Amino acid sequence: MNIKHSFFNYLEFEKRYSVHTLVSYKNDINQFQSFLSRQFDLEDLLIAKHTHVRTWIVHMMQNDITGKSINRKISALKSFYNFMKKQGLIKKSPMLKVTAPKVGKRLPKYVESKQIETLLTGELFEAGFSGDRDALIIDILYSTGIRRAELIGLKVRDVNHYSSTIKVYGKGSKERIIPVSKLLLDRISTYIITKEDHFKTVNREFLLVTDAGKPLYPKFVFNKVKQYLAKVTTLDKKSPHILRHSFATHLANNGAELNAIKALLGHSSLAATQVYTHNTVEQLKAVYKNAHPKAKTS
Repeated sequence: MNIKHSFFNYLEFEKRYSVHTLVSYKNDINQFQSFLSRQFDLEDLLIAKHTHVRTWIVHMMQNDITGKSINRKISALKSFYNFMKKQGLIKKSPMLKVTAPKVGKRLPKYVESKQIETLLTGELFEAGFSGDRDALIIDILYSTGIRRAELIGLKVRDVNHYSSTIKVYGKGSKERIIPVSKLLLDRISTYIITKEDHFKTVNREFLLVTDAGKPLYPKFVFNKVKQYLAKVTTLDKKSPHILRHSFATHLANNGAELNAIKALLGHSSLAATQVYTHNTVEQLKAVYKNAHPKAKTS
């Protein structure tokens, strides 16, 4: 079996990586192999040395590839060579002598709560199925903080009106339960009725469907979110993940405990959640600067 193919099978079926991560890892491995072929006339990934990887990293930095992207590519190579070592195909990984470049932390961008309120309570959605569906996409993403892939995978049975929760399957098929408001549940109920009335035959398994009654797909969700966020914010990036950032930031700014935010977001490590405390600190700094007499004289 092709060594790359066996590695990707391992990621998909044993590690249960998401489709998005699989595509990224495949691109990263293929890009490194193309670089080896182009620069060193080397076709075999298994005889690559740490010097080849370091040269690739320098090449990417010179071509303005972001530190975050480079680190992901390094992570992909580490996983690949660790797998090859376990398979007995190499004695040691060339990644042992490779150090990832440091990446400066950037505060996550988010939509202001007033802008979200304007979006969800205003008359920006057209009447009928499409408008109800679009409003529900925005509302679920912001009210729960779930990822785009998790939204796409939501089934009608995942919504529990009795306990006011939804069940979400995150990365690695990890299940988590997220509380939701009665307002959101009412919007879901209204939407389901509209959906049933709109289509003669429709997919009754998935909660959210396209205008053709088919399950959502990533580009569809991205375009919808971008379309509506453009009506209320001037942020450069208008993506589903911005609504996830907004959910977490607004919770942190209103005093939610970090562990609770971690659980709601489905983070495996608290370190991934701690970035949202920085926005809270920045908000406190702004309040201090505007309100405290000493701040104005310093």
